[in-house]
Amino acid sequence: MRSDEIKRGVARAPHRSLLRALGISDAEMQKPFIGIANSFSEVVPGHMHLRSVVEAVKAGVRGAGGVPLEFGVMGICDGIAMNHLGMNYSLPSRELIADTVESMTIAHAFDALVLVPTCDKIVPGMLMAAMRLNVPAVMVGGGPMLAGRLDGRTIDLNSVFEAVGRHQAGALDDDGLKAIECGACPTCGSCSGMFTANSMNCLAEVIGMALPGNGTIPAPYSERLRYAKDAGAKVVDVLAADLKPRDILTDAAVGNALAADASLGCSTNTVLHLAAIATEAGLEFDLQSINDVAARVPHICRLAPAGAHHMEDLYHAGGVQAVMKQLIDAGLMDGSALSVAGGTVAEAVAGARVVDADVIRPLDKAYHATGGLAVLFGNLAPAGAVVKEGAVDESMLRHSGPAQVFESEKEAVAAIADGHIRTGSVVVVRGEGPKGAPGMPEMLSATSMLAGQGRDKDVALLTDGRFSGATRGAAIGHVAPEAHAGGLIGLVHEGDTISIDIPARRLTLDVDEVEIARRRAAQPPITPRAGVSGYLARYVKLVSGAEKGAVLQ
Repeated sequence: MRSDEIKRGVARAPHRSLLRALGISDAEMQKPFIGIANSFSEVVPGHMHLRSVVEAVKAGVRGAGGVPLEFGVMGICDGIAMNHLGMNYSLPSRELIADTVESMTIAHAFDALVLVPTCDKIVPGMLMAAMRLNVPAVMVGGGPMLAGRLDGRTIDLNSVFEAVGRHQAGALDDDGLKAIECGACPTCGSCSGMFTANSMNCLAEVIGMALPGNGTIPAPYSERLRYAKDAGAKVVDVLAADLKPRDILTDAAVGNALAADASLGCSTNTVLHLAAIATEAGLEFDLQSINDVAARVPHICRLAPAGAHHMEDLYHAGGVQAVMKQLIDAGLMDGSALSVAGGTVAEAVAGARVVDADVIRPLDKAYHATGGLAVLFGNLAPAGAVVKEGAVDESMLRHSGPAQVFESEKEAVAAIADGHIRTGSVVVVRGEGPKGAPGMPEMLSATSMLAGQGRDKDVALLTDGRFSGATRGAAIGHVAPEAHAGGLIGLVHEGDTISIDIPARRLTLDVDEVEIARRRAAQPPITPRAGVSGYLARYVKLVSGAEKGAVLQ
């Protein structure tokens, strides 16, 4: 066992002395040490219940013959960090999370890990660490929040952001806004739609790093505690079998994640995170593969923000397991990939079935014949740009319009709030990429305000930043190369025509090459944004482009 490095032999007497100070007995010294990475805090609603989840995990570990040793991991609430300087730290925090888990695991010679995240960057950050360390590990998400209810309809956090846009447009009064604000987030857990956190918790299950149920068992349900106990016990089995994360995350498992992503209509942020996780596992990740998979896998679930269903509906309809079973049976997912559940993913979901065909549609009655995400290419995005096609109104799948250019999200939000966005335009928000912002902040305030004003059907938004999983409309992000790296998005002028063709996967600036060359020659040197210091200053120097997952190099 790896933990023998800190508990075996005469030279380890000082180490054992410190372990005894933790209350570890002679009998426990003979057992495997299981690190429990807990992202609990009193700041993040998605994590406020994780003490209970972790206690259940510990009970499972102890019952199976292991010694659980809990340690803390940071986490940022993207909703609270949205639309101010805090959002610049959200994506960069993913790297800190991975580094923390790596550091704690190696320093304390854990034999295996149970990873307990819930929200957006914490799930991929912990999975990145698992791939980097390659020690046996099981993920146990905290589960999704229940949707709120107001006047007979379900609401969620995105409803509040969109309500701000309606209020600004004069379509909602103060009392109406307050009612939505107070009812949208009624429980603990990750926000209730197919937003980034729930997308990644579902995909953790699909790739085999979590037991079936990880993505959909609601956070407040006691089943989540039973699930956590089972996972705590399972990690001891995974250790005994010496099943490591890189055995699980193969090219086949990545392909399965893309297939599930396409069928569920996951967040655009999954592109960044899957690329980063695959990189840590030593795998190649090609953006074109997203389009290749989407071309053959239909979009069969339409959860918020694209539709009216929420995670609890997916749970009651059969869960991610039922989606996987349909895809495996149809030959659209590789059932031979391994799972921490034991055996293959096909075996793990063999008993799953669709209970509600309105929530999980049959493949031949899909919402769309192709998957929920699309990667666009063209002179504006030679390295790719990402859009949640399943959440775009059909009228905006093809759009051509004049650019309205903003040098920051703050400028764009002010213009939207003041009613300065013209019908038919393409709102360009640049300087918000991994290096340029820095930190590649989400644009949920901008997209939700447009949607709340009813503009998501006549205005497109284009950025080298990224979007929340709660975003809907013709919102195209991750434009690469970003402006800070010399990308063409940095040379767009006010009034230039931009053509978007999502079905054809094309994104084009309709300006001739001679003019583009003239603009590039006249462009002043690109310099870092003023006032960047501390961690972000170091991050800017090391981070890759979005097309590579915005990983530190």
